[in-house]
Amino acid sequence: MKILMVGSECSPFVKSGGLADVLGSLPQALSKQGAEVRVVLPKYQEMSDEWKEQLTLLGAYRVRLGWRNQYAGIETLTCNGITFYFIDNEYYFKRSNLYGFGDEAERFVFFNRSIFEMLKIMDWIPDVIHCHDWQTGLIPLYLHTHYQNDPLFHKIKTVFTIHNLKYQGIFPASILHELMDLDHQVMHEDGIEFYGNVNFMKAALNYADKVTTVSKTYAKEIQTSYYGENLDGVLRKRSEKLTGVINGIDISAYDPATDNAIPFPYESCFNEKIKNKSMLQKELGLPIDESIPMVGIVSRLVEQKGFDLIARVIDEWVEQDNVQLVVLGTGDYSYESLFRSLQIRYPTKVVAVIEFKETLARRIYAASDLFLMPSRFEPCGIGQLLALRYLSAPIVRETGGLVDTVTSFNEQTEEGNGFSFKNYNAHDMLYTIRRALAIYQNKNKWLKLVENMANSNLSWDYAAETYLEIYQSTVG
Repeated sequence: MKILMVGSECSPFVKSGGLADVLGSLPQALSKQGAEVRVVLPKYQEMSDEWKEQLTLLGAYRVRLGWRNQYAGIETLTCNGITFYFIDNEYYFKRSNLYGFGDEAERFVFFNRSIFEMLKIMDWIPDVIHCHDWQTGLIPLYLHTHYQNDPLFHKIKTVFTIHNLKYQGIFPASILHELMDLDHQVMHEDGIEFYGNVNFMKAALNYADKVTTVSKTYAKEIQTSYYGENLDGVLRKRSEKLTGVINGIDISAYDPATDNAIPFPYESCFNEKIKNKSMLQKELGLPIDESIPMVGIVSRLVEQKGFDLIARVIDEWVEQDNVQLVVLGTGDYSYESLFRSLQIRYPTKVVAVIEFKETLARRIYAASDLFLMPSRFEPCGIGQLLALRYLSAPIVRETGGLVDTVTSFNEQTEEGNGFSFKNYNAHDMLYTIRRALAIYQNKNKWLKLVENMANSNLSWDYAAETYLEIYQSTVG
């Protein structure tokens, strides 16, 4: 089985979110299952020189976008046994950020068309093209339009994965002729029309052979009006080809027993984890006291992640409870300001680092006893998986991938690997936090919870097996 993964970011080359982690890990897991997997990405300016120096030019070709006839180079390297291709065009990709530009439609129409033109000059044709998020949403459409009569592509099937339905790639209908070289025959309910605009995500939902998303619960949620982002009707109509597949993490890259970022590596030894907490307390200027429970937050500081709940009860919580809160991340100014002000008001209880540092993130996972992630919605989530890996008990709201990966600890049966609450309510969250803090004081119960976390299945193996089944079902 030959699989071409197409995405807009991938670790370790470029990363802005969880999509990069998926593209960096899933191909290796599929390869271990016997698939031949290759990955194609834009060649961004933000790639480090370390990677750029390893690239080899395979060839060049032209890509048509309306009246434009644009250059594309294809460069390659091998990393961890996987072949990666990079589409080179400095006009579109030599920029200071990955996303957020006024010509976003043109950049990714170019990228989608480039995939087919690239395959024309190669001696390798995939059985399945696996597309990720809206930036690749036109590939299934183009297989049914521009390239439907090309015998080179007749047998290719497409799988499209929704990583976050909120971001869809919606652009004015004028790009249909101006960039996409299509007419209004695709502007209908079962095509790409979306309230008079063009929607890249909808194109993929309607034209891909199979659609997946990153957890079973999220696959159900997005078929409702509350979570469906105005595409719930399309998803319900296409429900027979929609599957939820929970993400994993690279358990070798995130391993507290070998992680060089943490001072005291550990496996399941609770005492070694406590040493990491004492070290982080010293580093951040908090009182050094191993008996004080530390709650970690590593996140984008945005409304989706539940920070409005935290804002409502944070003073009540921090004033009354013997706790330390360590926050790492950037995002909306209002939430950045909230945590900065909390640090000033509670200097012995709250530390807010308003930036992102990968090594500090790992030290927070390793040092914290609890990890707070009360998301309003969460397609899959990686924070709770990393917390489990580093034996920091996640406190989550029961939504999306959070409910699929975190089972609330039952004091009677001693089953469960974290804590959860159902309603999107600040005091339900606070009650759950305080329940977790109470169990933390019961050493026997807490050690059982730590054991349960250590036994959580976090690898990509199950996801890889499921994706292979999906691929096979498309090719027959």
